[in-house]
Amino acid sequence: MQFYSKKVLEHFTRPHNQGKIKNPSAVATVGNPRCGDIMRLYIKVSKNKKGTEILEDVKFETLGCGAAIATSSMITDLAKGKTLEEAMKISRNDVSEELQGLPPAKEHCSNLAAEALHKAIEEYNKRKIKKKK
Repeated sequence: MQFYSKKVLEHFTRPHNQGKIKNPSAVATVGNPRCGDIMRLYIKVSKNKKGTEILEDVKFETLGCGAAIATSSMITDLAKGKTLEEAMKISRNDVSEELQGLPPAKEHCSNLAAEALHKAIEEYNKRKIKKKK
């Protein structure tokens, strides 16, 4: 039997930042073929007062188990307002720790959430380079 922390249940039953961003700066979709979880992460990048690029908004659409939805919700909370560099350092362990742990069989969900965020930022950086050319 798997037990979820109070924090996982909170993010599963009342997920934060769920939905799409209109005209996102980038989108990434990741999935796990073994469990069937699919996460789509949207990011909106803007510049702060210092001129540094930050994640102004982060939203998700996830089809999957409670842990997949909770980790998607948590990654958006962790990333929102961060610089791109700071957001790239957010790890699966950060997600899991903020959720007060996940059952061993569900740890892969924190991996998917971190992977989705990193892929979205990488996609944004690729688009930026293409625009410069």
